[in-house]
Amino acid sequence: MKIAIPVDEKTLKSNICVSFGRTPYFLIHDTETKENVFIDNSAAASTGGAGIKAAQTVVDNEANVLLTPRCGENAADVLKSADIKIFKTISASAKDNIDDFIDGKLSLLDEIHAGFHGQVGN
Repeated sequence: MKIAIPVDEKTLKSNICVSFGRTPYFLIHDTETKENVFIDNSAAASTGGAGIKAAQTVVDNEANVLLTPRCGENAADVLKSADIKIFKTISASAKDNIDDFIDGKLSLLDEIHAGFHGQVGN
């Protein structure tokens, strides 16, 4: 299984980025091989549609699950259409969230927001 996580830095100790669409990087963690790959988020500098573009990056990297503190509805629609489950993060570091997910401590993200469409800092 591949887990995608928006992170601020290219390290397992990184904090989870609070902005899914504007995260600088995605960590893709493979639970079978334990391999970690960091992907640059090309959507971070987008003038619009960052969430959708970021969601497509997650899909393109064949993630099965996304761990994130929040997600806009357009991005969530892209992820759901690819059968990617979205779980809400509960602790600061990427590693802690991976461990919490594997231990069954994370719940599905059910608070999908309308998005920030055109606003800086989403």
